[in-house]
Amino acid sequence: MSGALLLWGAAGVGLPQAAWAQNAASAVRGLPDFTELVEQVGPSVVNIRTLEKVRTNAAGAGGPDEEMQELFRRFFGTPMPNVPRQSPRPNRQQSPEEAQPRGVGSGFILSSDGFIMTNAHVVDGADEVMVTLTDKREFKARIVGADKRTDVAVVKIQATGLPAVKVGDVSRLKVGEWVMAIGSPFGLENSVTAGIVSAKQRDTGEYLPFIQTDVAINPGNSGGPLINMRGEVVGINSQIYSRSGGFMGISFAIPMDEAIRVSDQLRATGRVTRSRIGVQIAPVTKEVAESIGLGKAQGALVRGVEEGAPADKAGIEAGDIITRFDGKTIEKMSDLPRWVGNTKPGTRAPITVFRRGASKELSITVAEIEAEKAEAPVTEKKSAPTKASSFGLVVSDLSAAQKKEARVRGGVVVDSASDAAARAGIQEGDLILAVANMEVVNVKEFESVVAKLDKSRPVSLLIRRGDAAQYVLIRPAK
Repeated sequence: MSGALLLWGAAGVGLPQAAWAQNAASAVRGLPDFTELVEQVGPSVVNIRTLEKVRTNAAGAGGPDEEMQELFRRFFGTPMPNVPRQSPRPNRQQSPEEAQPRGVGSGFILSSDGFIMTNAHVVDGADEVMVTLTDKREFKARIVGADKRTDVAVVKIQATGLPAVKVGDVSRLKVGEWVMAIGSPFGLENSVTAGIVSAKQRDTGEYLPFIQTDVAINPGNSGGPLINMRGEVVGINSQIYSRSGGFMGISFAIPMDEAIRVSDQLRATGRVTRSRIGVQIAPVTKEVAESIGLGKAQGALVRGVEEGAPADKAGIEAGDIITRFDGKTIEKMSDLPRWVGNTKPGTRAPITVFRRGASKELSITVAEIEAEKAEAPVTEKKSAPTKASSFGLVVSDLSAAQKKEARVRGGVVVDSASDAAARAGIQEGDLILAVANMEVVNVKEFESVVAKLDKSRPVSLLIRRGDAAQYVLIRPAK
């Protein structure tokens, strides 16, 4: 195939052979050379082995050979052939617990006095952590702290004068930029792979936005550094997308600015402190944004507010769309927990919500995250139907008890849904809090608002189902 392409280039374009050779040489010279980076950063990368203690049998209680003999007797009814039995050693007493290999990973030296960064999943559950340097020195490491939410961990070895890495500025990292990884894939120490940055701010459903690359990352690379062409660490290799368990061209690294923020807390206190505001959120779709006048699909839709939480005290309501927090724009739903989580507990911050067609400025004091509490769902009570409305809805007023239980000022409860309402997914028992950005307190207001709507255009309804609020679009029948 390549030969055919070269022949076509020479005959079809008429490029002189000397010129073609010169262009080819220029292309080769333009490729990056990673040798100096390897020499510069390589000594800062370490191999991490983890061990766990397992209980062993007492003397003469059957080693691997006796276990294999027992398996043969069970399945074939005869002793295992050509394998001499080992006699027990009555004078030797094995330790009741013995350290066995558990896993292999990578890490890199943060400071010359022995602090090393790696992934939390590399050291999770380990009874012992062994660190091997490139000069073959081996140390038993102490786990300083690990944060599963970001998959960052810090371990410490008793050594000084170690070659520490240089931390790079992730904001300067560009898509298409060459990067390099050093680690121990499948236990092969000091393996170097390279590629380009495929994407930034990649949301995979985790707490952090990842750096996506096409650098070959395999089991054992976890915790190793992602390095730019200036020899600076810009990320920690953490995850891969794979259907086979091996590399498939998509790898993810934890941005170094987030990792340093976590490691600083781990080194100071051994744990990471994060904040919360007490809301359940959902993404804002393009259709919903257009229907309620938000325009751009951005922000985080508040589906529920925890009673007594900071959001509740600040006046945030179910159905609000949080568009800014502490001066930062919430472009997508996952931005909100990240910005809030990185805020020091007790901080008072401005927050902007979009409510019924207009932005509203509030102030909120964030609180420290505690253990999650299971909450019983709110059960909606029914009242007798009072009136049938358009869109195939039959609704009723809420009683005082229902309003108190659902913690709403007003609204109507759906007694039945058919036609356009049923097609939109509205169900019996849903609470309707607003129609076309207009709050409805009772059936009379609901019918008044509906009567003024253009029935030929989609209409947005803010509904409450259980503890969650969401926007629903009712479309006219075609």
